[in-house]
Order: sequence, then C-alpha cells, then structure tokens
Amino acid sequence: MERRKLIQYLTLTGAGMTLTSCGGRKSTPTIKPTVQASPVSLSQPLKVGFVYSEPVGDMGWTYAHDLGRREMEANLKEKVKTTFIENVNDGADALKVIRQLALDGHELIFTTSSGYMNPTIKVASYFPQVAFEHCTGFQRAANVGTYIGRFEESRYLTGIIAGKMTKSNIIGFIAAESTPEVIRGIGAFTQGARLTNPKAKVRVAWVKTLYDPTLERETAISLVNSGADILAQHTDSAAILQFAEEKGIYAFGYNTDMSKFAPKAHLASAINQWGKFYTERAIAVIEKTWKPENIWYGIAQGMVDISPMNAVIPPDIQNLVNQKRNEIIQGIAHPFEGPIKDQKGVVRVPTGKILDDKAQLAMDWYVEGVEGTIPKTL
Repeated sequence: MERRKLIQYLTLTGAGMTLTSCGGRKSTPTIKPTVQASPVSLSQPLKVGFVYSEPVGDMGWTYAHDLGRREMEANLKEKVKTTFIENVNDGADALKVIRQLALDGHELIFTTSSGYMNPTIKVASYFPQVAFEHCTGFQRAANVGTYIGRFEESRYLTGIIAGKMTKSNIIGFIAAESTPEVIRGIGAFTQGARLTNPKAKVRVAWVKTLYDPTLERETAISLVNSGADILAQHTDSAAILQFAEEKGIYAFGYNTDMSKFAPKAHLASAINQWGKFYTERAIAVIEKTWKPENIWYGIAQGMVDISPMNAVIPPDIQNLVNQKRNEIIQGIAHPFEGPIKDQKGVVRVPTGKILDDKAQLAMDWYVEGVEGTIPKTL
C-alpha cells in the first residue's frame, strides 16, 4: 500500500470513523445485477471489506475484483455496504489493513492477493465471528475460505486463436511470478496454440511483478524484437496491448476485456468474473449459512471466460473456440488433455488422461512448445 494511503486509512479508523460505501468511477462500465438477491431482511447492512494489491485502475486483476464488488452491490443493494483498500503491500501492511477492517465491524472480508494468505490466517484467528475469503490461497480455517478461478480454461481458448493468427510462429508471453498458477496458464495457452498450429512456440519473459506498465512495455518490445508477432500476458496493465496497437501486431488482454485500449490489436481477453461469487458469499453470511470452502470455479460456473473476439479472427477459428468452450462447460474437453510432453519430450500426461487438479496446483514444468526456463526464485 502507498504509505500515505495506509496512514490516512489507519488514522481515520483509529479515530472511530469508517470509510463509506465506495462508488464506481465515471470511466468504468455500468454494473448490472446478475444474481437475484435472497429475500432477507437486515436491521443493518452487511459490511463487506475488500483488500487489493494494486490500484483499482490497473485495468487488470484488481479492476476485475472491483467490478465484482460493484456487481455484488448492484445485486444486493441496501443489504450490503462495502469498503475497499487498494495498493496494499504483502506482510505488515496487509496485516494492519485486514485487522482494521475487522475492527471496523466488517463481517465478511475478501483478501485478493496470494501474498495476503498468512496475514489473513493470522487476523482471522483473532476474529472468529468474521468470515474471511482469500483468493488464490490454500490455507483454510474455521472462518477462512479460499477461492480461485480456472484461469487455464480461458487461457487455452485464447491460445487457440494465437496459434492461427501468428505468422512468425513465435508468440511472446510476459509472465509475472513463477507460481503454479502462472505456469499452468502458460501451459494451457501453449496447448491451445499448438492445437491450431503445431509449429507455434511460446517465448516466455519474466518481469517479476504483476503491475509495472513501463517494465511490461519494455519486455513486450524485447519479445517483438526477438521475433514474436503476437503478445500475451500474465500482468495487469494495458501497456502491452497499447504497444501492440502502436506496432501494428496482435495481442491478448488478461483479467478484463481490454479491447478499448487496442481496438485493432486486441484479439480477445481471458477474463475473470467475480460478481456472482461475491454475491453468493455475502448472501451466505447474511443468512448465516456461510462455511469455509475451497472454491475452484471455471467457465461452467461463470468465474472465468473469454471476451468477445475480434472480427479479424477467421470464422472457422471463432467456431472452434466456441466449440471448445462448450465442451469445457460440458466436461468433455480439458486444457491439459493427453498426450502432453514437457520441454524435454517426456510424456507427462498419457493419451486418454488429463492433468488432475493436484498436479495442476503443483505444476512446475513447461509443456512442449514453450521456450525459456522457469526461474527458481523471483
């Protein structure tokens, strides 16, 4: 968190004041209700807190979570009152902010960064009456649930497009941190690309951060200079797409539909949709049916998806993407369906098998077709 914002928040709350319900920004899309609110009555609205690692305006990961927060508000109206704190660093800052939200009477708190896992668990132990939901974590407690999207599903669909649209057969991928989540996203994207183009290579460059528009752009330039003619990302800003628009090449957005930043360059985005889940969790707290769960939802449950596709994509490829999307929903297609080899040519997933959830959650290897190495530490 920026030090100024953290001190300002803690000063206000320490004086017995709480942040008011946060409204939407003028530049953001209209949020329409998607879930019918349960017919419950409250003397006071449920106070729901959100902790964000990046600025709300990053247009990526945090922006997607904030769209989900506002969708929950649209669904539940006066039944909830929300607070969000942005730019919160891992560690001590996160601990202070999460604790202060609990002290302020928030009965449901969403912590939306992997680095918040330990602070969330620690604060939760002191506030057993508060329900905590941690995104991307694996530690749970009596009052701590975890949730994550099956990002690999939408990655696979965008990869199908990339394989068809590349002319150089080199696709650049700007990656953040070497976690299993990022690695399986790269793998799923590569699986999709090689479905439509067995010659396609995905060249990975690591930037060691989720949000640094300048570094993201510099890395994109480097990948294009090395031969990549399409770019994908596991970072949060629109800088890569904006560069692609300037350069006259294609690129994919991530977390939210980034088409407005690059109308010509943007092929599609792998998007995250948190609003329905946030609404359901809030209703569960209101109705006192909430319990800690390990949620891993995909396209079928509406937590991830692919944005509308650019009209420049050939109709047969658009049809294939839609077909595979439907098959994923039906459970008859999977991003990691064998046979799958790793970079060294070793068969990791035999024909007729899929990479199961346990193996995906521990994924530390590249599929065949990926160029580069996985950093040991970042």
